[in-house]
Formats: sequence, structure tokens, C-alpha cells
Amino acid sequence: MSILKIAIQKSGRLSESSRKLFEECGIKISNGSGSLKVIAGNFPVEILLLRDDDIPQYVEQRVADIGIVGENMVYEKKKDVAVLEQLGFAGCRLSLAIPKEESYPGTGFFMNKKVATSYPVLLSEYFASTNISAEIEELSGSVEIAPGIGLADAICDIVSSGSTLLTNGLREVEMVMKSQAVIISNRNLDPEKQKILERLLFRIRAVKNARENKYILLNAPEEAVEDICRILPGMKSPTILPLAEKGWCSLHSVVKEDEFWDRIDQLREAGAEGILVIPIEKMIL
Repeated sequence: MSILKIAIQKSGRLSESSRKLFEECGIKISNGSGSLKVIAGNFPVEILLLRDDDIPQYVEQRVADIGIVGENMVYEKKKDVAVLEQLGFAGCRLSLAIPKEESYPGTGFFMNKKVATSYPVLLSEYFASTNISAEIEELSGSVEIAPGIGLADAICDIVSSGSTLLTNGLREVEMVMKSQAVIISNRNLDPEKQKILERLLFRIRAVKNARENKYILLNAPEEAVEDICRILPGMKSPTILPLAEKGWCSLHSVVKEDEFWDRIDQLREAGAEGILVIPIEKMIL
């Protein structure tokens, strides 16, 4: 029986989020007790715990069939892999930062400056696109200290909250790219592994859809139903049920997370009452 090999980060925030995703997909993964290879107990996958910057190479070379890694790492490493799915977690950005006391007139600041980074490929592409000629100092870690010790004039690094920059006396001035976790795949999976991958993606998409939507129930007078239906189209259309009280209905629908509060305001104005919002565990379209 074929087993799909999945490479994930061995430790850190991306590792924790990947494991949580498997759990939400009903795939049982043990902690591994220090092992770098774990086989799932109830789904034909094997998890390889690796350094995140090695994952694109291992997927390209078929050591792993697929991997979960940040987009920034995929596009920095330039390996021949397919990006299958954005996962909606481990969001961050690759940004340029300068000492906080420096004035910043615009991207021209970086002309003929030395910039320290762990992402020389992405930074080179960015400078080429903005017609900036700068010296790139490649570092494998501790990029934030480079200006403070005189190694560079500025840095380009991954930013989440920005607290690390502030701690090191830096401020973010330009965003090079946004990034989030993605699934990458070898381009030459055999048919059996492709089938396992499709089953896995089906589960992952059901989990993603649930995260991105809310189930909403409300009561409304019959004369307001038409207006409310225009506000709540749902996956196809809202479910409408009569209440015991004459002239009233209950409407059930699904609202996208990023539209939620705007919709609620519109619903109240249209006459909706008793609005309940419920998390969705899985959502299969």
C-alpha cells in the first residue's frame, strides 16, 4: 500500500499549526518522542520532521512527496515544485527595515547601501524591480543585529508582529512580499499517491472552509425575509423555517468570516432579531 510522505517543520510555530491541521482533518499523528519520522495511525501518510528551508529541496528530489512550508521559503529556494494550496496560517511578511533614528525618503534610501538578509534571491528580485543597486549581505540567522554591529545599513527579514524589530532598534519601511503556509508537491507523483493527496486535500479544504465561515441563525418577521435573503445568500440560498409565532420565520445561512460584522449590521437594520452565530467544524462544498 502506498504511503504519502509529508515534510513539515520539525519545531516552531509552523510545525504546531501543521500538526493542528492534521488533527482537525482526523489524522492522528504521535509526538514522535524525538523521532524525525512519524507514521499516522489512521491515514496512509508518513510525516518527516525537517528544517523548513530544506523542505522545498526534499520535495523536488522526492524524498518527500509533499510539504508544508512558508511561501517565502518556496520562492526563495526556486525549486521545481507545485504550490497546491494556501493554508491560511503562519501569516507574515518579508520586509525591509532600517534603524529607527534614520529618516526614510523612500526606496532610494537603499541605493548603494548594504542590506543583510537570509533571503538574497527575493531581495535581489525586489531591488531589480525597483531599480535599486545595493549590496546584499547574506546571513543565516540573527539578521536583526546586523545594523547594530556595523555589518549592514538595513535588513530584509520575516516580520510577524514587528516586536523583534523594535527590540533591535529597527523600523519596518517596505514590504517585499506577503507570505503564509502552503502545500507544495513533487510534480511527478504516481497515481496511488496522487489519490491519497486528493483525499488529504479534500479534508484540508473542508477544514479551511469551516475556518473562513460562520453559521448564522436568526428570527425575522415574514415581511423582512426578502430583504434578509439578499443580505444572506448562503452557499446557495438561506434556509427558511416557519416559527410557532404567526408571521415570523427562522433563517439559517453561512457568512464569510471577513464579511461577518458588516452583514450583522445590515441584518439588524433589515429587522432580524435573536441572531446566533455558531462556529463550523467542517464545511464540504
